[in-house]
Amino acid sequence: MNKKYIFGGFIILVFMSLMGYLFTQTNVSYVSDFEVVKTTDKMIKATGFWVKEKKYDIDQTNNIFSFYMKDENGEEMKVMYKGTIPNNFESATSVVVTGKYQNNYFHAKDILTKCPSKYEEELGDRAQS
Repeated sequence: MNKKYIFGGFIILVFMSLMGYLFTQTNVSYVSDFEVVKTTDKMIKATGFWVKEKKYDIDQTNNIFSFYMKDENGEEMKVMYKGTIPNNFESATSVVVTGKYQNNYFHAKDILTKCPSKYEEELGDRAQS
């Protein structure tokens, strides 16, 4: 009977350890300073703005989308994303990329864009009336 309790306790301990490890791996923080992004080896969410003057590039053969981002301090970094360009990328007011900075550019696993809201324009019109 004691062996059953020991075995059950061992299973619970392994399960709790695994859950703790997975929780620490999924804890992704937002960073808006690219100097911090470039020195971190963890998975992070970098927030910034698309540098429209530098355009973007789409490599059709390798399915890679690349562009430049700028943070609030004016620091720029190149972003490479394996996938297609987000639908509303060109009208985005800000961009959030999830990934890691390696080999002098940011390897994005996901791209989120924030577009101007149609309701902001309506509120501006009401305020002027």
